[in-house]
Amino acid sequence: MGMSEPIKEKIYQRAEQLGFDLCRIAPAVSALGYSHLQSWLSAGYAGQMQYIPNREQAYKHPRSILPAVRSVIMTATCYSRTITDNLSQPGRIARYAQGERDYHDVLRKMLKQLANYLHELSPGCVTRPVVDTAPLLERDFARLAGLGWFGKNTMLINKHKGSNFFIAALLCDLDLPADLPFETSHCGTCTRCLDVCPTDAFVKEYVLDARKCISYFTIEQRHEPIPLQFRDGIQDWIFGCDLCQEVCPWNRHAPACRLPELIADPSRQPSAAEFLVMSDEEFRKRFKKTPLWRTGRIAIARNAAIVLGNSQNAQYLDILERSLQNESPLIRGAVVWAVGQLGNQKSWNKLHDLTESETDQTILQEIGLAQQEIAKRLSET
Repeated sequence: MGMSEPIKEKIYQRAEQLGFDLCRIAPAVSALGYSHLQSWLSAGYAGQMQYIPNREQAYKHPRSILPAVRSVIMTATCYSRTITDNLSQPGRIARYAQGERDYHDVLRKMLKQLANYLHELSPGCVTRPVVDTAPLLERDFARLAGLGWFGKNTMLINKHKGSNFFIAALLCDLDLPADLPFETSHCGTCTRCLDVCPTDAFVKEYVLDARKCISYFTIEQRHEPIPLQFRDGIQDWIFGCDLCQEVCPWNRHAPACRLPELIADPSRQPSAAEFLVMSDEEFRKRFKKTPLWRTGRIAIARNAAIVLGNSQNAQYLDILERSLQNESPLIRGAVVWAVGQLGNQKSWNKLHDLTESETDQTILQEIGLAQQEIAKRLSET
């Protein structure tokens, strides 16, 4: 069943009313970047994100999500562009996650409202909202819908919105008039996003090795220690990373977020020291409805310890040394490393005492390395 351009415009108007900053339509075709995904997976760049290779075939076409799909309505929703980090204490959270609600929940609700409107325009149509979790190559269809181009940091970039926005889709079985795809790129010779990455996560332009990415380490790798060679590269990131977007010229004039529940509130963000000692109950109370909940308190406390170790500020030694007895081996190991980065002779002695009770072999190795680090530093003073 065909639909006229006026109805298409009504969809766009309703999307804008609901809070979406961009809305365009792509045809439901095979994903143009599917072969790139296959190559990326074959290279092992997905790391431990097994949910991607486990659904590899499903990414080939959106019909794996909605068998009758004919059109893909793509939306973009801006999140906070302003840096709201607590600069007086170490610890940064990626801007997209600084709001009081998880964007998945917010956008899914908006998509359902847009779907309800589409059902009013065409009773009996079939729709399916998609926010991140389904096997859809959202960036491919966003570019196909004309929302922007792929930056060298793999982010979708729009001339007027920059890249600080969420992408979400509404699949439907209606034959909607498609928009023109975005065929050009406007990155030119700029490589700021590649050059700024402290862990060298970009293999080359447009290719990210997630196994070296700060966001991957701090969000996805939740059950293992962060590899030793990447810990200093974590810098002060507790959750995610914005570096490659902060330096992008296209984000200089990006619009502000229009959705109150997604606007960053610096008064709500704990410091790394607060995250390290936060209880399960407090974490649940403050972050149950945010993106941080999926990663969990233990992994985030591990990240916080790494951040304190990178702070080069000995004032955090006390809280770190008190955390050497933390019940979580994941946290305890990170704390040991952090003590090694900041510690003195007293710290060396505390680590020595810890060897009397510690049974985890990985942590015992961490203790040995931390003591070596302290001894080396003391010998140089």
